[in-house]
Amino acid sequence: MAHAYPAPIAGRHPGWPASLGGLRVSAGVVALRPVRLRDGRTWSAIRIRDEQYLAPWEPSMPGGWAQRHAASEWPARWLQLRGAGRRGAVLPFAITLDGRFVGQVMVGNIVREPLLSAYVGYWVDSSVAGRGVTTAAVALVVDHCFGRVGLHRLEATVRPENLASIRVLSKLGFRKEGLFRRYLDVDSAWRDHYCYALTVEDLEKTGGLTTRLVMEGRAERV
Repeated sequence: MAHAYPAPIAGRHPGWPASLGGLRVSAGVVALRPVRLRDGRTWSAIRIRDEQYLAPWEPSMPGGWAQRHAASEWPARWLQLRGAGRRGAVLPFAITLDGRFVGQVMVGNIVREPLLSAYVGYWVDSSVAGRGVTTAAVALVVDHCFGRVGLHRLEATVRPENLASIRVLSKLGFRKEGLFRRYLDVDSAWRDHYCYALTVEDLEKTGGLTTRLVMEGRAERV
């Protein structure tokens, strides 16, 4: 059976680069755009300030937190993300709120046919957490992946203790498919993670996650 999904052309893959949004939520207008070199100073300031908020949920890496998130580390990260985006391996989005950088949402490990799958991960500035920003950002990226990017399945893994992230996924209709035992080295130990997932078929009746948020009164298009 043939699939009429878009194919990469001219060294780029479908749906990248892209700017998405905006959606107005209680915190302001949420939009997505590719990460930029000049995001480094703001990225570093948020990440260093929010170490206690973010570190329990992120993979363990060599070196101290402040060292890994110094502004001087961003150019190399940005070049790596830009290159991976151009190759079609990832979609590295910045989350903006009223135009300012407040976090990231990443679609990674993109596999084309026959799987047409990827994972989604995200983080946001603690000062805007709980105000609809992450939910809107994930909704925007899911609709983009199931639209222009041409994917069929998205997964998200989350520690059972990360109740805030679980609430985001549950509100958006991701289903919990199982528990991965000792799945990822996070915060200096091998941690269990739940696997959540969505497929295109899950959204056929709703017209997409952003439409659902608007219809439920949790966001409005801008």
